[in-house]
Amino acid sequence: MRMAAWRSVDLTFRSRQWADRLVRGFCLVATVLALIPLVLVMYWVAEKGLSSLSWAFFTEMPAPVGETGGGMKHALMGTLMVVGIACAIGIPIGVLAGIYLSEFGDNRFGRVVRFSADVMAGVPSIAVGIFVYTLIVLRQRHFSALAGGIALAILMLPTVMRTTEEMLRLVPSALREAALALGAPRRRAIVRVVLRTAASGIVTGVMLAIARVAGETAPLLFTALGNSYYSTDIDKPIATMPVQIYTYAIMPYDNLNQQAWAAALVLVFLVTIFSLTARMVVARRGGMR
Repeated sequence: MRMAAWRSVDLTFRSRQWADRLVRGFCLVATVLALIPLVLVMYWVAEKGLSSLSWAFFTEMPAPVGETGGGMKHALMGTLMVVGIACAIGIPIGVLAGIYLSEFGDNRFGRVVRFSADVMAGVPSIAVGIFVYTLIVLRQRHFSALAGGIALAILMLPTVMRTTEEMLRLVPSALREAALALGAPRRRAIVRVVLRTAASGIVTGVMLAIARVAGETAPLLFTALGNSYYSTDIDKPIATMPVQIYTYAIMPYDNLNQQAWAAALVLVFLVTIFSLTARMVVARRGGMR
C-alpha cells in the first residue's frame, strides 16, 4: 500500500513538473514571438536612418525641395515645445486628479471619474485631435502649438491619473495613520508622507505618458499642423517630428525620404529613453524597498 501511494505521489509530482515545463516553454515562445516585430522595426529604422544622421540634421533647417542636405532643427524644437506644453498642462491635472481618486474618491463621483479616465485611455488619438480642433482651432481661426499641446495633454491625462491613483493606494495605511496621529492635517500628511512615498511610481507613470504622446501624429495634424520655418511662438503653427516624418515619407524625393527615416530613428530613440528611464525608476523603487 505504501509503495503504491509513493508511486502515485511520484507520478503526480512528475506530471506537475512536465506541465510546468510545458507552460514555461509556451511562455518563452510567446515572448520571443512578441519581441520579433519589435526587434525588426528597431533594426529596420536604424539601418535606414543611421546613414542620414549628422550634426547638420540637428542644427540646420530643411533644404529646398530637390536639393540634398538640410536638417530638422525646427521640428526638433517644435516637438520639445509641444510635449513641454502637454506636460505643463497634463501632469499637474493628472496627479491632482489621481490624489483625489485615491484619497477622496470612494464615492459615486469618484467612480464616474475613474470610469471616464478608463474610457479616455481607449479613445483614438485622432478623435482627440478633432475635438481640440473644434474647441480651440476653429474659435481662434488658426492652428497653434498651444492647441497641439492641449491635445497631447488630454491623451496624457488617463495614464498619469490612473498611475498616480494606483501608486498612492499601494502606500501602507499605517503611514497615513501615523502622520495623522502625530497631529498633521490630512492635506499635509498626503503631501509630505503619502505623495513622497509614491513619488517614484508616479514619475514612472509620467514617463510612460510622455513616451506615448511623443510619437502621436494624428492630433497634431488637426492642431499644430506644421511649419516650414523655425518658430517658438506657441500661438502659431509649429513643425513637429511626427508630422514632419509623415510629410517627408510621402514625398517623391529620396533625400526627403532619408530625412524621414532619420527623424523616425531619433523619435524612436527618444521614446526608448523615456521608457528606459521609467524602468530605472521602477528598479530603484524596488531596491529602496
